[in-house]
Amino acid sequence: MKVEKLLEIIGSDFYSGVPDSQLKALCDYLMNTYGIDRGHHVIAANEGNCTALAAGYHLATGKVPVVYMQNSGEGNIINPVASLLNEKVYAIPMVFIVGWRGEPGVHDEPQHIYQGEVTVKLLEDMGIGTFIIGKDTSDDEVQTAMDGFKELLKQGKNVAFIIRKGALEYGEKVVYKNNNSMTREEIIRHIVKVSGEDPIVSTTGKASRELFEIREQNSQSHKYDFLTVGSMGHSSSIALGVAFNKPDTKVWCVDGDGAVLMHMGSMAVVGANSPGNLVHIVINNGAHETVGGMPTVAADMDIVAIAKACGYKNAVSVNSFDALDTALKAAKERNELSLIEVKCSIGARADLGRPTISSIKNKENFMDYLAEI
Repeated sequence: MKVEKLLEIIGSDFYSGVPDSQLKALCDYLMNTYGIDRGHHVIAANEGNCTALAAGYHLATGKVPVVYMQNSGEGNIINPVASLLNEKVYAIPMVFIVGWRGEPGVHDEPQHIYQGEVTVKLLEDMGIGTFIIGKDTSDDEVQTAMDGFKELLKQGKNVAFIIRKGALEYGEKVVYKNNNSMTREEIIRHIVKVSGEDPIVSTTGKASRELFEIREQNSQSHKYDFLTVGSMGHSSSIALGVAFNKPDTKVWCVDGDGAVLMHMGSMAVVGANSPGNLVHIVINNGAHETVGGMPTVAADMDIVAIAKACGYKNAVSVNSFDALDTALKAAKERNELSLIEVKCSIGARADLGRPTISSIKNKENFMDYLAEI
C-alpha cells in the first residue's frame, strides 16, 4: 500500500512517533513532507512521550492525532493509554500506526519474537481497536476499516493499524547524514582496545552488532560483553546494576543518543549513585540510525552539561580519535564516574552481520565471566 494513500485515508495532520525500520516508508514520507515541524511532525523521546504530546494536540485542537512506533514501544504507551486516553478517564481519541516486528511465522531477531506474539493482544487488552495491513491489503479494505474506526474515535476510543513487513511503500528516498567524521564501528574498536578485559554493556541496534564483529575480528571471547539486543534505553541501568555488584571492576556502557533520550531519567539515577567504576559512553550521531536514520533531538543537546547536572563527576565530549583515546584512558585510570560523549557519523557498512550466538548463551557467558572476576 502506498503510504500516501494510508495517510489520506486516516486524514490527520499531526504525527508524533519513534522511528521503526518496518515503518521506514512512513518515516521517510513524513520527513520529506514535514521535516521536523512542531505543527505537524515531532520525533519524540519514547512512545509514551509521543502519546502524551499527541494528547496535548487533541486538547488544543479537538482533532485526532497519529502516533507511530515499533511494536516494542507498546510497553511505553500502556500507562498513558490506560490512565490518560481511556474513555473512562479523559476519552482522548488517537490513531496508532504500529510496525509488527516478530510477527509469528516471519523470521526476526530474538528480541522481537515474544513481542511479536503479543502485539495484537496487548493492543486489544488496552481496548484499542485493531486492523492489520499486509502487502495484499487493498485501499478499499483500509478505507472500510477507517470508516469503522471513526465511530470508535468519536466515542473517545483509540485504534491501531498494525503494519506487516513490506506492507507500506514510498517511492522517494531520504538520505540522512551529518558532518561528523568518526564511524561508530571504529569508535567501538577504540573502546575495546582500551577497556581490555573489562565487562561492556552495549545498547540495542548496530552498536551491539559491531561490538560482536570486532570481537570476532580480534579473535576475542564474547564473554566480556552483554549485548542489550532489545530493551532500548536501559543499557546504562543494566551497567549500573553490574557496577554496584562488581565494585572492584571497571564496567563500560556503550550507549547511543536515541537510547539515552528514551529513558533519560536513568542518567539521574546513575549520577546520584555515582559509582566510581562505571564509564558511560554515549555515541551521538543525532539519529535513530539503526532503524533508518531519522533525527533525534540529541544532535543539538549539551549531553555533557546534562551529565554534570545529574551528578557525573567527569563528563567530556570528543570529536576526534586522539581526543577519544585520551578520554578513554583517563576514564580507565580514574576511580570516578565518567561520561564520554563521542560525536559520530551516520551509517554502517553494508555487510554488517548479526551475533551468531543466542541471547541466552550471551547472558550465560557474561554471567560466568562476572563470577570469575
